[in-house]
Amino acid sequence: MLKQRIITALVLLPIALGGFFLLDGAAFALFIGVVVTLGAWEWARLAGVCAQPARVLYAAVVAGLLCGLYLQPAFAPWLLGAAVVWWAAAILLVLGYPDSSRYWGGLPGRFVIGLLILLPAWQGLVLLKQWPQANGLIIAVMVLVWGADIGAYFAGKAFGKRKLAPRVSPGKSWEGLYGGLAASLLITLGVGLQQGWSASGLLLALGGAALVVLISVVGDLTESMFKRQSGIKDSSNLLPGHGGVLDRIDSLTAAIPLFAALLWLAGWGAS
Repeated sequence: MLKQRIITALVLLPIALGGFFLLDGAAFALFIGVVVTLGAWEWARLAGVCAQPARVLYAAVVAGLLCGLYLQPAFAPWLLGAAVVWWAAAILLVLGYPDSSRYWGGLPGRFVIGLLILLPAWQGLVLLKQWPQANGLIIAVMVLVWGADIGAYFAGKAFGKRKLAPRVSPGKSWEGLYGGLAASLLITLGVGLQQGWSASGLLLALGGAALVVLISVVGDLTESMFKRQSGIKDSSNLLPGHGGVLDRIDSLTAAIPLFAALLWLAGWGAS
């Protein structure tokens, strides 16, 4: 398994780096769109659809919506706003699971939830790519999430006792959450001091980083919740040794829209 994971990572890493940082405009939107469309194909399975034609159809619908969003960028702020509302609601669904599954709305509701997870993540990345310091912003949100993951892993291993959401993901602990949050805040603090941010700017950045990290955890738990309900371990086997696309981007699907929304409110896109 370890060998398989390493080989897959070595193959995917240059593709991911090239796609994220060398592509621009329509090419970048298409690259991210392919990833999101694959995620949609996986989501249909999490929603309870096993038939391949139906899963492909759902992925095709998502791809069509992405094309429409690219041609109509005026919908971007509304989509980010919808994502913020959805992820706030997801907190309650995760905390209330399994009783909260009654509020998912059956198959149609699960399909809509998939749209609220996937479309804003694509939109957020497309916006970040269009703004000043685009690649730096993309690196920033990824470092926040990955830094939190690493911090949570080590803190959870060393101190984890109280379960964060035992009915959804028994391996996660409150201590791990605190450790992940501390790691990301330390990274933000270090960058802010190195860049010479003002005290008020640094406080805003720390607050924003905390929100992004916390909602990234909700993204991870939300996918775990749907996988548990569906009785599956991985969203797919598209990435040997790593599971599926959604297994790799679940935290980012929540973090990216909120990160972009916070920057939007701060007037970053207009600078």
